[in-house]
Amino acid sequence: MELFDGGTKRRLPHLVGPRLSWLVVLVAVVFSGLALALPITAQESDAGVANVPTSAESRQAEQVRDDLGGSEIVPAIVVIDRTGQGGPKLTDDDRATVETLVKSLQRYAVEGSSVFQQYSDDGAAAIVGVPLSARASNDELVATVGDMRTYLGQELTGGLRAQVTGGPAFTVDLAGVFDGADTRLLMVTALVVAVLLLLTYRSPWLWLVPLIVVGVADQVAVSVVAIGTKVLPFTTDGASVGITSVLVFGAGTNYALLLIARYREELRRHENRYEAMRIAVDRAAPAILASSGTVVLALLCLGFAQSPSSRNIGLGGALGIVTAVLYALLVLPAAMTVPGRRLFWPFVPRAGQEVAERSGFWWRVAEGVTRRPVLVGSASLVLLAVLMIPLVGLRTGLSQTEQFRATPESVTGQETLGEHFPAGSSQPTIVVVARDAAEKAQTALADLDGVRSARPEQSTSATADRTVIDVVLDAAPASDAAFGTIERIRTTVDGIDPQALVGGSDAQALDADRIADRDRRIVIPLVLLVVLAVLLVLLRSLVAAVLLVLTVVATYAAAMGAAWFAFDRWFGFPALDLIVPLMAFLFLVALGVDYNIFLTTRAREEAAKSPEDVARGPISLALAVTGGVITSAGILLAAVFAVLGVLPLITLTQIGVIVGFGVLLDTLLVRSVLVPALVTLLGRWFWWPGELSRRPAEQEEPEKTPVQPMR
Repeated sequence: MELFDGGTKRRLPHLVGPRLSWLVVLVAVVFSGLALALPITAQESDAGVANVPTSAESRQAEQVRDDLGGSEIVPAIVVIDRTGQGGPKLTDDDRATVETLVKSLQRYAVEGSSVFQQYSDDGAAAIVGVPLSARASNDELVATVGDMRTYLGQELTGGLRAQVTGGPAFTVDLAGVFDGADTRLLMVTALVVAVLLLLTYRSPWLWLVPLIVVGVADQVAVSVVAIGTKVLPFTTDGASVGITSVLVFGAGTNYALLLIARYREELRRHENRYEAMRIAVDRAAPAILASSGTVVLALLCLGFAQSPSSRNIGLGGALGIVTAVLYALLVLPAAMTVPGRRLFWPFVPRAGQEVAERSGFWWRVAEGVTRRPVLVGSASLVLLAVLMIPLVGLRTGLSQTEQFRATPESVTGQETLGEHFPAGSSQPTIVVVARDAAEKAQTALADLDGVRSARPEQSTSATADRTVIDVVLDAAPASDAAFGTIERIRTTVDGIDPQALVGGSDAQALDADRIADRDRRIVIPLVLLVVLAVLLVLLRSLVAAVLLVLTVVATYAAAMGAAWFAFDRWFGFPALDLIVPLMAFLFLVALGVDYNIFLTTRAREEAAKSPEDVARGPISLALAVTGGVITSAGILLAAVFAVLGVLPLITLTQIGVIVGFGVLLDTLLVRSVLVPALVTLLGRWFWWPGELSRRPAEQEEPEKTPVQPMR
């Protein structure tokens, strides 16, 4: 295999041959089996603080509180009310039932703590707080909260309703979103890929080879990521695992499609299938490596993000893509050559068959675009601009109760609590101040607008030099009003104690919002620089690199605008989750540029063969030859990302829709119409300052060769 980098030729051994192919497949099977059998589990992150780094003030407040002994318990809140119109008040019998529940629920409380109760001012609801261990694992919380819900469902009758909410309940419901998600996501993804591969190749068994290779790569990537969490500074969570799987399947299948298409093309030129595969790998590998390298480097840019969730996706996804490309370039070629040409039955490519490059649908598209580049290019830009218009009303930031597409009990319980109690009752804001400033701080906080109550936390050690004040807010959790109150609290306590810290769920949400904004300002320029650098090295053209980057950025903006219109008008989503704009940008730019890489590297290859015509002819031929396979790859990748919608978490649904639509937009419009139009319009300037832009002037207008009539 010959790889070119800045004019230097390096040669790597091919792993295909009469015996070598079998050996490679056998080694791959053994290696994959060993990787899958490794008894290693990934280190998981705390879902409650996945978007907040330890350096954030809210996390520091939690840590100090932990050191003071004030965070050993966290309450599960049981909200009890009567169903019916108008929220009927609780009767004396209902209150007696609540008293009985307080005693019964004591068995779930952590040792040394007591269950507490409180009635609402309107007399229509009661809350029962069950202190649970803050150090309990997710599995322990799932068991405890599940038992509580089962017990309450059996005990309450006669119209009384009990809903378990609060921090532990949200953790349990979030875990429930991903319960069995890996298997479900894998099955649906594999089914989608299988159907699309079957339609693409129209062969009863050809599709099995890339599906099996990529499927094994996906499972091996799980083990690789698990090992990575032991040696690299990242962990995994449900979202990062799902996204990594989608990346491996989507990107791995894309690389397989490109390689198989080139292999089939070479089988029509060469009798020896091993020679055909060697040439196919030689020709396809630079584009595949450039494409995968772009995605890996872009994902690694997330290492500069402060959000732990973003870093998890970045490092885990990068390891997944590396695994996918290794299987695509090392294992797939060997697996494809073992069964021979009959693998393509019933459409078996034979040596000497005519390669119909200047006929078919994509040749007609290429001719239409390159004949009228101004018209089709302008129309494409107008369409992209129209799709961007809804960005004007874009909103970001989902509260804890808005994370789910379905409505779990923790969310409905929080809504009921908010109807009868201060909205922040279930998860108070915590303020850590010096003990000698505690009384002054408590008085000042109690007088603040938006604060319902402020009282010292009883579990704080009496000998500590700091104390914790629990502050209950009036506003709904993670709302703009709650954020405004947090800002006022921080300003107030900073004036009393410059070392004061403000934490709690609302403070964490506010810190996460600021961190997400900071990450976008840092990571997005880095990703653009990485993509630009890869294109410069690959195409040796500044103009081409800049234009291709601009086209994928325009695709991202258009996809975001169209998706936000759908989310706002049809889905009813209140906003985009904080990490969605950055994740969508990274995936669309890094993956979207793939198709432009596949197209323009083929155009460059064709232009090198015909130096007298580097504009219309090469790009038309490149589009005609790659149009089918790139379109298939784009549709498949879009479908794979859409599979994220099987999980009832709004964040993943939003990423899936935006990236899926953006990939289709890039595949069907930008790569097929806009880029060929720009190449035609710019002519040699598109390749400036590379060698293709410096041909003799007298060769600018060559004698045209008659085009074969279309059949």
